[in-house]
Amino acid sequence: MKRSTERILTTHSGSLIRTRAIIEGMKARTINRPYDQHTLAVDIRNGIAEVVRQQVETGIDIPNDGEFGRRGFTSYIHERLSGLEPRPPDPHDFQLGPGGERAQFPDFSEQYDKHFRFLWMHPDIDMAEVANAPAIVERFRVTGPLRYKGQAAVQQDIATLKAALQGLNVADAFITAVTPTSRHSDRDVDKYYPTLQAYLYDLADAMHEEYKAITDAGFILQCDFAALNPGAIIDRTGALREDARKARELAVEVLNHALRDVPEDRVRYHHCWGSNNRPHTTDTPLVEILPQLFKIKAQAYGVESANPRHEHEWMAWKDVRLPDGKILIPGLISQSTNVVEHPELVAWRIKNFASVVGKENVIAGVDCGFSQYWDQIRVHPTVQWAKLQALVEGAALASRELWGRNVADATPAEVAVAHVS
Repeated sequence: MKRSTERILTTHSGSLIRTRAIIEGMKARTINRPYDQHTLAVDIRNGIAEVVRQQVETGIDIPNDGEFGRRGFTSYIHERLSGLEPRPPDPHDFQLGPGGERAQFPDFSEQYDKHFRFLWMHPDIDMAEVANAPAIVERFRVTGPLRYKGQAAVQQDIATLKAALQGLNVADAFITAVTPTSRHSDRDVDKYYPTLQAYLYDLADAMHEEYKAITDAGFILQCDFAALNPGAIIDRTGALREDARKARELAVEVLNHALRDVPEDRVRYHHCWGSNNRPHTTDTPLVEILPQLFKIKAQAYGVESANPRHEHEWMAWKDVRLPDGKILIPGLISQSTNVVEHPELVAWRIKNFASVVGKENVIAGVDCGFSQYWDQIRVHPTVQWAKLQALVEGAALASRELWGRNVADATPAEVAVAHVS
């Protein structure tokens, strides 16, 4: 994995806003309406080529495919596993956010749940047909022992991204993959597995094949291990804190089992506290999860740092030492607000982290994805690109000061142009 040896490198968290054509195809697929699979495949391939080019032209050093080929960062997985099928959503599946926070802000939660998914959807795409079948809360049931069947799909992901990168100069490129521990709402597990733990380890064995395929192809693997992992209780009462710690320990053990034989220096892990624009008052403090974070077999760790509930936590690294050889990917812009961060603010945030973990150990990132599911868009598409431009410009400003050499003295525009061969 490339480090920031001459300047601060830039990346993001995975999902970017899909093209209109892809969204239309995803919608049809979600509501089981007839659609042309070949046309959707072409739209995805063309969309990935364009979004990779746009990332590089913006100045992103470590791009990806924007997750354009997937309905969601977790909800694609049943297409690659036998023994897992979609189930009808329950009423509570339409509620997003931890229970403790929902109890604190019931009026906000009720109103927010009704509108947040489609706020920035293309205005001419009718979402009424999916109001009761949201991809964002797509849930599953177990129908038999799990086996990986996604060999062709992951190879398609790899081939499409490789083709999109042809002729472009990048430091690295990454592909995201869901972790076994995201399967906390699957039903009928007890019909086929003696314990939840046995089920999670079987999931880990299945996903191991996808992880190996990605890294064997030369890409960086990003594992998404959201705060809402199975049993990870977010409620901040003292009685539940030990239960949450034990759940995180189990989740790390399961993830590491899935990562066996995968080179640690080809893995980065993204941790967030849920990316919605919500109060976040029940988020677990960063210092509380760091002992488990460091046990994950990854070289780089991405954490939310632009979220105002967590921005101050850069100071935790004054007292907690980043292990040797590790890289920190702090989120320096937020996907949950349409306010575009000033490049000077981004630079200031970068310098804060560089002062406590070392500039060569920092890669500038984004708090979370801009569109983890096809039907949920966090900000307006034009704002997404303005934010990524601010990230690049802020990294250039910080690099100029941190290195003080000509190599970092290029203007943001020159930095962006230099990325295109």
